[in-house]
Amino acid sequence: MTERVDWRERFPEDVTCVRCLRVKPVAELDRLLWCPDCQAAALRRATVRGWSAGGVLVVVLALYIWLVIQPDPTLIPSFWLATLAVAFYLGGRVARELAYGYERVTNRRAVEAVPPAGEADEGEGLKTT
Repeated sequence: MTERVDWRERFPEDVTCVRCLRVKPVAELDRLLWCPDCQAAALRRATVRGWSAGGVLVVVLALYIWLVIQPDPTLIPSFWLATLAVAFYLGGRVARELAYGYERVTNRRAVEAVPPAGEADEGEGLKTT
């Protein structure tokens, strides 16, 4: 039988993270060559986007319930509040996972990179070719 080769064996011991351009040991990077700091930053961004999307979903659902369904306020108001809470939680979680997955799939290079101080003039931004 052939021995299974780990993807990390194809790289040297120290590899550059594709997001922040810092050199890290290959054991710390994942299969997309993201370091743990870049993964955490992407997850934080996805979390903010997810909860924002959950909030928008709750507002739209509350307007739908109030204007279209028009429930009697005396009938189980806690049920409608529970429905909104569940929509906020589930909508936020689903949107977070979609945002994080999208960021991982697109895998844009050097997004987290910070240029060293003194490298660029203050009046100039990064130049692309």
